Amino acid sequence: MPTTAMEQTIRDILGDSHFRRSRKIDRLRELQSEARGIQRAGSESMMSADDGLQDDLRVIEKALRQLGADVEQKGAATL
Repeated sequence: MPTTAMEQTIRDILGDSHFRRSRKIDRLRELQSEARGIQRAGSESMMSADDGLQDDLRVIEKALRQLGADVEQKGAATL
């Protein structure tokens, strides 16, 4: 299965030895916020319901859990 752009971004963040754990969590939360904003915008427009944003949010939340961060439970994207 091919790697998505979001999965690669997350791998880059998690694998960056220059980032401290807290910086990795902050960056993942930024990505999560951006993905949720895009998802909200899409729900108000003609964007396809199957645009991959749910998958992006799941991948981000999984990475946050790997780092031991609290994951906010919001909407259908949560596991």
